Amino acid sequence: MKRFAQLFTALDQTTKTTRKTAALSAYFGDAPEADRLWTIALLSGRRPKRTITANRLAEWAAEVAGLPMWLFRESYDKVGDLAETIHLVLPDPTREADRSLSEWIGDIRALAKADEAEKKAAILDAWDRLGGAERFVFNKLITGGFRVGVSQKLMTRALSQATGIEEAELAHRIMGEWSPESVSYQSLIVAPDPGADLSRPYPFCLAHGVDTAPGYDTGTGPAVLGPAEDWLAEWKWDGIRGQLILRGGGHYLWSRGEELMTDRFPEFARAGDFLPDGTVIDGEILAWDHTAGRPMGFSALQKRIGRKTVPKKLLSEAPAILYAYDLLEEAGRDIRARPFAERRARLEELVSPLPADAPVLLSPTVSADDWEGLAEIRSGAREAQAEGLMLKRKDSPYHVGRKKGDWWKWKLDPLSIDAVMVYAQAGHGRRANLYTDFTFAVWKGNDLVPFTKAYSGLTDAEFRKITHWVRRNTLARFGPVRQVPPEQVFEIGFEGIRESTRHKSGVSLRFPRMLRWRQDKDVSEADTHDTLMQMLAQYG
Repeated sequence: MKRFAQLFTALDQTTKTTRKTAALSAYFGDAPEADRLWTIALLSGRRPKRTITANRLAEWAAEVAGLPMWLFRESYDKVGDLAETIHLVLPDPTREADRSLSEWIGDIRALAKADEAEKKAAILDAWDRLGGAERFVFNKLITGGFRVGVSQKLMTRALSQATGIEEAELAHRIMGEWSPESVSYQSLIVAPDPGADLSRPYPFCLAHGVDTAPGYDTGTGPAVLGPAEDWLAEWKWDGIRGQLILRGGGHYLWSRGEELMTDRFPEFARAGDFLPDGTVIDGEILAWDHTAGRPMGFSALQKRIGRKTVPKKLLSEAPAILYAYDLLEEAGRDIRARPFAERRARLEELVSPLPADAPVLLSPTVSADDWEGLAEIRSGAREAQAEGLMLKRKDSPYHVGRKKGDWWKWKLDPLSIDAVMVYAQAGHGRRANLYTDFTFAVWKGNDLVPFTKAYSGLTDAEFRKITHWVRRNTLARFGPVRQVPPEQVFEIGFEGIRESTRHKSGVSLRFPRMLRWRQDKDVSEADTHDTLMQMLAQYG
């Protein structure tokens, strides 16, 4: 645990990727294999499940520290992180423990079957044997909030340096449904069995966003991306990115977030009737109107997200398809290194002949003679139930992760509305001392109706300024939430709007964020609920 706590501290105290990579590489070279495996799991989002509630941990920490609960809660509100608050209030340990990361995680996992008295005794014993960074890391693990500023790509790069295995190969090996309980370091990293996990997806190729027309400038002519004929354009669909895998007589559906969703979309059980074994297709999962032959919009698909089982009525109302746009594996062979134009041609040969009721359909490309023509096509994206265009260089391989230059997402400008801030809440982590999470409202007659929350989009300087204003103008407190006078107007950007019975306003927004703090606008100039309803009618 000491070695892992030292690694955590080294990673947390620098923003330089070279230093983070070096620290990780050294750790992977020296740490016991069980600890290496758990570190890979933790840094790829495979954290142990929380076995104790946050309330119980807070109560036990306050008891050990000799603090009344109101004071502990006030401290928590100021610090913004439960693990750090516990770490700060506890007295120094009276004993020492020399145990590995994997041993401590084993203890944490074992608490799932313990009664409350046993859990409390185990946690208090750990707090009394761990100090400094070790106790902080332990708290992070038991609260289920373990995060560190290291991307999976950076972790994979460091592991590659330590093992000599190619980075792209390692990225593929750590994909899929595994846990340190089901594999060993040797079987996952050093000598994996290719047939051990037929469901394993490939790492997704990701695109960079562009804010303006990428290939031309109206004042200077053709520019940054070169000739339009070197690129293939297709709609950027508003669904769930997924990979459909047909291997070993079975089918598997993965999301970009490495979530296995096979059971949630039973429509794809028929995929094997249309496609050969040894096929992996990248595409967009969409709710599909088979009568109109077009997507139904994200709001229809959202009704199915998070459901473990889907009732027949919903299957009928919002049937799903995979809109295919890339072929990654053909006849059991990995073809990601082939040029995109070639992969696309092979995909068309495979999917184009399928009937209209197949669970996999071919996403169409769009074409124009030049960038101006593509810009004109892009302007009609919302009418096509799309978010904009994807631009892919015809000779590009299917990269691991996000590599700048070959794939671009050229989204439409967001929808926007001017709204009034009515509540504020402090952030977490490094923003625990700033108010960053806000609730916004629009006018409905003479009343302000809350309709969304947003917490991103401002600069650090703006967050500091609005924090100063919140502290000086708080009207009421509701735990960590502060009610403020309706005086500040913000422009809120969002990607979509849909009807919602869960919200008082009757709508919910997709990806809301703050575009601008409109200090130039009076609160009376904020938009109205009628404006939201008009947007709902047009774009919902």
